[in-house]
Amino acid sequence: MQVELDTYDRRILAVLQEDASLSSAQVAERVGLSQSPCWRRIQRLKDEGVIRAQVSLLDRKKVGLNTQIFAEVKLNAHGRSNFAEFTEAIRGFPEVLECYVLMGAVDFLLRIVTSDIEAYERFFFEKLSMVPGIQEVNSTVALSEIKSTTSLPLMR
Repeated sequence: MQVELDTYDRRILAVLQEDASLSSAQVAERVGLSQSPCWRRIQRLKDEGVIRAQVSLLDRKKVGLNTQIFAEVKLNAHGRSNFAEFTEAIRGFPEVLECYVLMGAVDFLLRIVTSDIEAYERFFFEKLSMVPGIQEVNSTVALSEIKSTTSLPLMR
């Protein structure tokens, strides 16, 4: 369910998307509100689930995760009936950062990070290819990253 957001809510969210470590007083100053109303708005946005979590974003290469792979997964007919089993297995793989159900020629798109190609090969043969119901996996290695953001385009 979509939540109604006014201009101040959008400004608050834009600021927090860039730096969630700011205090409510710092956010208030940046959006043009006093501290108490800003804090109440932030709490409401958390209560309504608009703000799902506050996390630290890491540089994957600085922690040794130098390889990023996009894998298209196609399930066989029997595999489609075991959708829940497939999704549970994928959720259990820390290498898989994102998984999307697709409409079209393939069933899922996975974003996977590993230290190198050899680590991906191990992941593929020891984990991913062992998931029941997979018919086909097409993997594409990302050479470089042009844009990567977690910020949603909120300001209209």
